[in-house]
Amino acid sequence: MGDHPLSSAIGIADRVRSGMSSPVEAVESALAVIAERDPKIRAFASVLAEQARADALALTHRADLSSLPLAGVPVAIKDDIPVAGQPMREGSRATSAEPKASDHSVVARLRAAGAVVVGLTALPELAVWGTTDAPGVITRNPWNLSRTCGGSSGGSAAAVAAGMVPIAHGTDGLGSIRIPAANCGVFGIKPGRGVVPSELGATSWFGMAENGPLATTVADAALMLSVLADRPELAQLAEPAPLRIAVAPGSPTHLSVVDPHWRAATERAGTELAGSGHRVESAKLPYPVNLLPVLARWTAGTAADAEELDFRQLQRRTRRHVAVGRGLRRVVRSQQVVRLEQTMFAFFADYDVVITPTLAQPPLAAAAWSERSWTSNIVANVRYAPFTALWNLVGWPAASVPVGTHPQSGTPLAVQIAAPPGGEARILALAAHIERVAAWPRVAPAR
Repeated sequence: MGDHPLSSAIGIADRVRSGMSSPVEAVESALAVIAERDPKIRAFASVLAEQARADALALTHRADLSSLPLAGVPVAIKDDIPVAGQPMREGSRATSAEPKASDHSVVARLRAAGAVVVGLTALPELAVWGTTDAPGVITRNPWNLSRTCGGSSGGSAAAVAAGMVPIAHGTDGLGSIRIPAANCGVFGIKPGRGVVPSELGATSWFGMAENGPLATTVADAALMLSVLADRPELAQLAEPAPLRIAVAPGSPTHLSVVDPHWRAATERAGTELAGSGHRVESAKLPYPVNLLPVLARWTAGTAADAEELDFRQLQRRTRRHVAVGRGLRRVVRSQQVVRLEQTMFAFFADYDVVITPTLAQPPLAAAAWSERSWTSNIVANVRYAPFTALWNLVGWPAASVPVGTHPQSGTPLAVQIAAPPGGEARILALAAHIERVAAWPRVAPAR
C-alpha cells in the first residue's frame, strides 16, 4: 500500500466521503495486499473476503456515507471479541466453532462509523502470551521474518505493519497492544480504564484488559480511538504544551536487563524532547517489588476465561497457567492496586508523562512457543517485555511509539509513553510530535 493515500485510514475516509473512491475499492485494495503478503506473515486467523465485499457494497448505499469518520476503511479485528456471524476462537482449539450472534460493542461502533471488517487476526491462545503462534502456524514480524511479531495482538500489529490494513483492533491485558506495536514498528495505545468498553472474557483480567487501536500513524490511531471511545475530540491532535517529562530507562525488575540500543533510543527521545522545549528529567519509576498482584490477575483472569472450555484441548503451557490461576485467585485484592496507585500519583506530582523503553530486548524468535513449557514462556516474556504490565495493573493509559531500528535485529525500536488517568489526549499529542520530528517507516518492505 506504500504511501498512496489509500494506505491511511484518514486518506481512505476522505476519498470515500468525497466520492473520489468507494468502500468497495478500499476493501479490494486491502484484500489484494492480504493475498500478496499474508502467506508469509500469517497475520490473519481468517480473511472475511466475501462478507467484507458485501459490507462494502452495502455501505455505498448508506445515506450518511459522506459524514462517516471511518467511511470505507478496512479494519482487522483481533479474534478475541465477538464479530457477528463468525466464531471467536481466541487462538485455541478449546473454544467453540459456533458463530457469534452479535458484535462486541467496539465492533458495532467501528461499523457504525463506516469501517469494514476484512478479517480476524491471529493471537496466542486466550491472548495470554507475548508471542503469536498456534500449532503449525507462526505469525511473523514483517521487518524480520525470523522474529516474532509479539503478542497477544500480534496478528493485528503484523497486518498493519505489512500494509494489509491501515488500522486494526487489539486488546491489552499486560501490554498486548504495546508489545506487538513495538515489535512491528507501528503506533498502539492502551486507553485508561473506562475510556473504551472492555467486556473482555469473564473479568477483563480483573480490570487489567482494554480494547485499543494499532495504526501506522498517530492520527489514524487517534481517529480509531475516538470511535472506540465515542469521543470525537480524541481525533483532534494538537501540538503539546511544554510538559514535565520523566525519562525512566531502567528495568522494572532484576529479572530483565535492558538492551543498550533500547536504552539509548529512550534517552535519545528524551534529549530530542528537551530540545523542543519540554522539561525532561531522568527518573526511576517506583515499580512494585512484589509481582504477585500482576501474576495473580494474569493467571486467575485466564482461569476464569477457561472455565467453560474443554481443559484437555488447551495447550500445555495454558493448562499450567490456568492451574496456577486457580490457586492464586484468592490473592487478588483491590487494595493492592489502591496502594500502588497512591505511589504512582505521588510520582506524577512532579511529571505529566513518563517515557520508558517499550521492550527490554529485540523481538524473540518466531518459533513454536505454543509447544514449549509454561516456564520457558514466562521467563522469555518477562525478560523481553517487562515495561508494560504496570499500566494495566493501575488502569492508566500508555502507548508505544516507534523511534528507530535496532542495528542487529533490523526490527523497530520504540518508547512507551504513559500518563495518569485522562491522559490519552496528552499521550497522543506527544506521540504525534515525536512522529513529526522523526517520522518512522510506515510499512515494512515485502520480504
